[in-house]
Amino acid sequence: MKKRERIPQIRLSDAQKEKLNDQIKAFYLDVRGEEIGMIEQMQLLELFEQHLAPIVYNRALDDAKRWFAQTMDNVESDFYALYKNEA
Repeated sequence: MKKRERIPQIRLSDAQKEKLNDQIKAFYLDVRGEEIGMIEQMQLLELFEQHLAPIVYNRALDDAKRWFAQTMDNVESDFYALYKNEA
């Protein structure tokens, strides 16, 4: 049996990081009325990337598995619906 490869850590692109940093900055300004520096923005983003991203990723996998199981249930019931009555 082939050994599973370890999934690499989730990494954001530079464009995604820039957009999220802008959103963090706007959040702090709008909600807290505070200016937040670039270093603090980057630290928050790294924290979320390290700790939140795997949770979101695993949740997405669970959702995909649930969707796939539902789809397979539908395929099975559709399959048996094709059966003809035997005389």
